[in-house]
Amino acid sequence: MPRLISKLQTEPSLTPRNPVSSKAPPDRSTGRTTGKKIKRHWQLYLVLLLPVLYLIIFKYIPMAGIVIAFKNYKVIKGIWGSDWAGLKYFHQFFESPNFWLYIKNTLGISFYGLIIGFPAPILLALALNEIRNGLFKKSVQMVSYAPYFISTVIMVSIIIVNLTPNVGMVSKFFEMIGVSNTNFMGIPGLFKSIYVWSDVWQFTGYGAIIYIAALSGVNPELYESAKVDGASRIQKILNIDIPSLIPVSVIMLILNLGNIMKLGFEKIYLMQNPLNLSTSEVISTYVYKVGLLGSSFSFSAAIGLFNSVINLILLVSVNYIARKLSSNSLW
Repeated sequence: MPRLISKLQTEPSLTPRNPVSSKAPPDRSTGRTTGKKIKRHWQLYLVLLLPVLYLIIFKYIPMAGIVIAFKNYKVIKGIWGSDWAGLKYFHQFFESPNFWLYIKNTLGISFYGLIIGFPAPILLALALNEIRNGLFKKSVQMVSYAPYFISTVIMVSIIIVNLTPNVGMVSKFFEMIGVSNTNFMGIPGLFKSIYVWSDVWQFTGYGAIIYIAALSGVNPELYESAKVDGASRIQKILNIDIPSLIPVSVIMLILNLGNIMKLGFEKIYLMQNPLNLSTSEVISTYVYKVGLLGSSFSFSAAIGLFNSVINLILLVSVNYIARKLSSNSLW
């Protein structure tokens, strides 16, 4: 070892003395290679171009119009010609007598739907994954997927008809067991449950598709090893299926929490009536009635911007927490 060290000290350095000459020349072929790849796979880039143009034209460019939330927007003057109003419409919304009621109803329905609706597709996917009869499995999938394709108007019509006193199927059932007719749609305390559980019936089957796809990618050798070890079905679900669904579940949970303030307008508006208004009036319906029907476009834009900011904060916060607690996150 001493001889080797002395030899290295005495021999001239193998590195060049001029540091400038050691730098590699710039690779000018990179641009040409990229151009060749684009030319070779131009069909794929053309397919990608269409959704990108859609996002730019219909999503990003209209964002410039959010400036009307800070202006006294007049249709005649246009967006840029209208007078500046600052935070006037934000204060108007925050000082509304029913501001906290709208927040409470919006968050109440959203979190209720998240608690009930989020695990429902996971449970359905786990159950379908355990079915070995192919015909029965396909039948269950078809029956559970079908409600997703029902339009919102038809869905609300089905709900109202079935819950109508003296006529609806639910009212007839209660008559059979000796319970008097009840106008379920007129009871404020039942509105959230009707809304959420009808959503569960309509969207659970379709939402289970992504979890079924995740389960189909599980290595079959894991099930074979568990079978050799004598594991029961419950143990297979707990130790193989659920850990395989955690990455997908975390991503879906982040996306759902990021839309917590974006509650569907059409269904709630169609289900509203003067009797249940105390629990069914949410931010989106309030914006429609006061902002759009009243032609107060700046007011509606201010509330929409408020919702978007809250959703963005929730999305970033939940993603940060998920990244800290696990290795799964959106970015």
